[in-house]
Amino acid sequence: MLKTNYGIHMKLIHLIRGFLLVIVPFVVFSLTLIPTLLVVKLLWSYWSFSWLQVLALPFILYILGLVLITSVLLISGVFMKFFHIQYKPGTHRYSLDDPNAFRWILFCVLYTPCRKMLEAVLIGRLKYWYYGLVGMKIGNNTLVGGVVKDPCVTEFGDNVTIGEYAIIYGHIHNFQKRSLFVDKVIVGNNCVIGAGAVIMPGVTMENDVVVAAGAVVPKKQVLKMGKMYGGVPAVEISVKETKKRN
Repeated sequence: MLKTNYGIHMKLIHLIRGFLLVIVPFVVFSLTLIPTLLVVKLLWSYWSFSWLQVLALPFILYILGLVLITSVLLISGVFMKFFHIQYKPGTHRYSLDDPNAFRWILFCVLYTPCRKMLEAVLIGRLKYWYYGLVGMKIGNNTLVGGVVKDPCVTEFGDNVTIGEYAIIYGHIHNFQKRSLFVDKVIVGNNCVIGAGAVIMPGVTMENDVVVAAGAVVPKKQVLKMGKMYGGVPAVEISVKETKKRN
């Protein structure tokens, strides 16, 4: 009897969480269209199809695009912050039964479209406001030029530079084993992560560390203060070696 009740309970949880994975993004991203539609309605009320307005149309469309991107980032970010849609470090079972796995899936559904926008469009400080809303800690004077897969478990100190196409992972998803491993990535002050570098979950970069372009830093590795690392997997590179290569 207890097993039967437990089975029914788990099926109900699956049903509810599966429904939420469909309805939440539908509602959130629908709401993000409202500001753009209001601007369109306002412009339409003054539209008279004059040549001047036709010539201004490309600029108007560009502005509408900016309004849409801004509303998508801010509304989805505020929603995620208000409902605390974040997940914790640890090894979780990849199933809707697991609350952390469910939060990770829901986070990805809401975050991934926004991440693609951040990669494609230069939008200044709005990018960092959004990262703050979804749980990422960013220090002063930090340039996030790469891809951050798991901002809610990622921390950057002051004066950090992340090159283009660098990827910061906070999770490893093994679909075959139905597992989800999540761990924090901590980057100290005055660090540089070169273009195309890959940082895996659990990595800690102490202050003044440089990771060379294209390097792969394995999970849980600690990069020591003031050192330079490069290669696959990343190992310490001495200053003398670097000069010889150059």
